[in-house]
Amino acid sequence: MNELGELRPSQLIFTFGIGSLVDLPNMSALVMGLDDWDTRYCKEIEEDRLIAAVQKRLGAQMNRLYMPPIKLDSMDRDPTAPAIGVPVVPFPRWMRCSLCDTLATVESGVFKLIQDPYRPDRTEYVHQGCLKSQGGRSPSALSVRFLLACREGHLTDFSWLSFVHKGNVPCRPATLTMREFGASGDASDIIVECHGGCGMSRRMADAFDRDSYKYACSGHHPHLRLVEHDCKEEAKPILLGASNSWFPIALSALSIPRATDKLGKLVEEQWAKLMNANSLAKLGFYREEQQTYQSLIPLFAEFSDEEIWVAIEEKRAGQQSALPAEDLKLPEWMAFSNPDSSKENRDFKLKRVSPPKGFEAFLEDTVLVERIREVRTLLGFTRIESNADFAEATIIQDGRMTKLCRENPNWLPAAEVRGEGLFLRIREDVLLAWQAKDEVKQLEQEFFESHKAWRRLRKLEPVQDGFPGIRLILLHSLSHALMRQIVLDCGYTASSVRERLYSRNPGEDGGPMAGILLYTAAPDSEGTLGGLVELGDPLTLGRHLQQALESMRLCASDPLCSEHRPDTLGRGIHGACCHACQFAAETSCERGNRYLDRSVLVDTFSARGTAFFE
Repeated sequence: MNELGELRPSQLIFTFGIGSLVDLPNMSALVMGLDDWDTRYCKEIEEDRLIAAVQKRLGAQMNRLYMPPIKLDSMDRDPTAPAIGVPVVPFPRWMRCSLCDTLATVESGVFKLIQDPYRPDRTEYVHQGCLKSQGGRSPSALSVRFLLACREGHLTDFSWLSFVHKGNVPCRPATLTMREFGASGDASDIIVECHGGCGMSRRMADAFDRDSYKYACSGHHPHLRLVEHDCKEEAKPILLGASNSWFPIALSALSIPRATDKLGKLVEEQWAKLMNANSLAKLGFYREEQQTYQSLIPLFAEFSDEEIWVAIEEKRAGQQSALPAEDLKLPEWMAFSNPDSSKENRDFKLKRVSPPKGFEAFLEDTVLVERIREVRTLLGFTRIESNADFAEATIIQDGRMTKLCRENPNWLPAAEVRGEGLFLRIREDVLLAWQAKDEVKQLEQEFFESHKAWRRLRKLEPVQDGFPGIRLILLHSLSHALMRQIVLDCGYTASSVRERLYSRNPGEDGGPMAGILLYTAAPDSEGTLGGLVELGDPLTLGRHLQQALESMRLCASDPLCSEHRPDTLGRGIHGACCHACQFAAETSCERGNRYLDRSVLVDTFSARGTAFFE
């Protein structure tokens, strides 16, 4: 096992998580499941509320969150150091010689792995027996760029032998080549030939012709080394690096403090180190360990072991009583909607200011989130189609989620980030009056029909479940409009600003809610620059809100954009919006750019009567 490259912990959750394909300099690799991870070099992350929410989905045995394994600084450039990191394997297993176009598997022995312990980026497969090589360096072997995947999360190599021979394979063993003609890389310019005696050949364009060629799913989960033989889905050919090859299903929670006294806050902040202290004697041992627990000595110097032990027991008792409450957003809403009474610690600090100037009739006081901590964890993933946003990730009935390990997991990979943000809250009386309009009710019905069509197309039952209502559509559209505006002045990139929506109607559990949290959180110093909090000044925020709403009146794609209605064919769930006006980056949007319509904010060319900000 050799080091092949580096990834950030957040990338292992949202971009290159378990079961995804990582494009290395000289090959493609698949990230393996949790069964192959070495947790000895993983740091545990503590977040009670997030663990409780995950247990609702995956079972009570899941009780820990770990950071991905990180290599120690002392091991840099040491070829004898143990292999520490996330395990990967070459995938797809079929490779092609870059010189003679020979197509063969890694296991066939045609290609040889060459590793450089001092230059991990040079690790590659080479074709040593290449007939076209002229005595020099053996040519590199490259991963083929065609795979098979299905909606149930299975992934396997393209069936080259069956494809070339049209289902009947007379050549044993078969010698294949893949030749490309032209520079476009189009499938019609790629020909696969058999040189085992039959001489058959076929263009790759036939592989994407659904009428003439269909694929039965093999039920293969390569990241688990597992084959499920009862898959009824049809496999689809995809390209290596395709955006629909892996969609993460993740959950995140904000750290809301509970302790009020100084000792309780210190125990909460240092809980990752103190949680394993199961006796007073062991706690004393921890305090005596100057090297490993040196940071605990000055923090708890004024407290005795007995006082600290009582605080630890109170923390454990509070955890057990809070575990059944898997509602992630209710405690956050209560803290943001009552900032004066909310508790503070090193990772959470709020400040109330006046509402944006000019919008006092629509919005409550603004809350400046000066410090915030977010923990994100990966639950699973899907392929071909993404059906995961914050609401659907906690739905137990939907089983279309590929597991991260063969058995029910005891732990999950997670990442913690810190940052800042702004919280806006719409006045409930104004919102209820707007929802009662006939035009708004008609638009809500159109979105409901589009929501049912979207779920029906993806075979999600019952189709009417999970509809968030027109309230969320308003909050979501306002959030995107404001995000696009503030990134011009806050100093953060557009993809680093995220949204968190709090939307519940009166009568629902914890309702009513009508709030937006715009925040940035990063593992480095970028998340604490202060740019978002600075924009919370009533005069500044009012100006940005006014400009955001003005920009929503006219889109570069009008009149086509303003005339767009919620689709009834299941292709999408949005109204008057597009990439030019409302869509945000995947890392920023909580709902996958669904449930958006700028006509609920202001009047457009084609909509009248549904604008909230008249």
